Amino acid sequence: MSSISTRSEREGQERENPLASGSIWSLIGQFAVPAIVSGLVNSLYNIVDQIFIGQSVGQLGNAATNVSFPLVIILTAFSMMIGVGAASNFSLRLGEGQERKAAGFVGNSVLMTLAAGVLLMGTTLLFLEPMMVLFGARGEVLELAMQYTGITALGMPFAMITSALSQLIRADASPRYAMVGTLFGAVLNMILDPVFIFGFDMGIRGAALATILGQIVSAVIILRYFRKFRSVPLTGEDFRPRAKVIRGIVSLGMAACLNQLAVTVVQIVLNNALGHYGELSAYGRDIPLAAVGVVSKVNSIFASVMFGIAQSCQPIMGYNYGTGNYARVRAAYRCAAILVVSIGSAAFVCFQLFPERIVSIFGNGDALYYEFAVRYFRVFLFFVFLNGIQILTSSFFSSIGQPVRGTVMSLSRQVFLFLPLVLLLPLLWGIDGVLYAGPIADGCAAVVAAVFYFREVRRMERKA
Repeated sequence: MSSISTRSEREGQERENPLASGSIWSLIGQFAVPAIVSGLVNSLYNIVDQIFIGQSVGQLGNAATNVSFPLVIILTAFSMMIGVGAASNFSLRLGEGQERKAAGFVGNSVLMTLAAGVLLMGTTLLFLEPMMVLFGARGEVLELAMQYTGITALGMPFAMITSALSQLIRADASPRYAMVGTLFGAVLNMILDPVFIFGFDMGIRGAALATILGQIVSAVIILRYFRKFRSVPLTGEDFRPRAKVIRGIVSLGMAACLNQLAVTVVQIVLNNALGHYGELSAYGRDIPLAAVGVVSKVNSIFASVMFGIAQSCQPIMGYNYGTGNYARVRAAYRCAAILVVSIGSAAFVCFQLFPERIVSIFGNGDALYYEFAVRYFRVFLFFVFLNGIQILTSSFFSSIGQPVRGTVMSLSRQVFLFLPLVLLLPLLWGIDGVLYAGPIADGCAAVVAAVFYFREVRRMERKA
């Protein structure tokens, strides 16, 4: 009798919940657009700063913001660990009909976000100069990087609140609210950047100040949402730290976190490799650092779109996997794969045909600077149309409660492929080896992702 009752409750829940019965394309559109906008907004904080800094300070300013960029990736890593881990657990528990457990993941994620943000801010301020040196800064670039990062570090707790908790808001079927919260701060940043940089003649410090003011506004808007959570009522008990809940968040969020931390390690190694082999070439040390900063920021726009699409499928795949509707899980992945490959193909065309125009947006430089930046765009991002597959597959495994496979999938491109290549290929081809490491790693990672996914599809078919 109890099993019949449970099955009836789940069937009724499926009829009521659009995640179980609504059009997958419509659901992806509903969740993806706000998620993409939120991701783009986070990227815009750095991109807008770099554009105005490039116009006011020049290519040394671009090099300085590139040197500080690993800290942004580290912040994103811990934000995604908490946000993705909590949202995945939240959706799985809702799909299983366990509302109180779902609420516990929401409350504990808020506490984890606040603690992680304060810890990262303190660590950065305490070890600021050695960090910037480790990230590849020297001379004038080091001085500019310390000025910029010394101020932006103060906004890290607020940036983490926006990045991590907006994912829970999207999982609570309020993607537009998350989008508005992040967008509001970004618009404020864009308005204040020219005012502080040019109007008050604050230079790179003005860009940093504008950034943290925008982050504070976004964080306040995001935190207000948790006063009236939609899917489950939140109580004070949900905000009590629980080791089991925290382990669950870390477990399902670790894949996304390690992927970003791997990006950080790669970025540091890449900066130092470019600086070292740049000194041995006609370009010198600063030109490659400045150029890779521009390419990284532009590529972060593309990555934000890919992550947004992957995150939009997380509630669909997580909920339906929890209810045992595996066909719908596969359908959601298939629709998202079509989107990421299509958008990646459009990015490939832009990066191959218009690289010089893109570079010129971020300020002026000499002929050698433009020569290297254009080559970097065309070679390093040659397989950009395949990159979304690896991101989507990693999110797929996290969504269905398989953190180990998700972690391996996340690390495949950055750690297992790109990192060895960026260390070995320059020994043969100098600075050109750094450029060719990118497309080789991208192509291999896409093959690995496809193999992992289809093996899981066969397992789900047997289970069904």
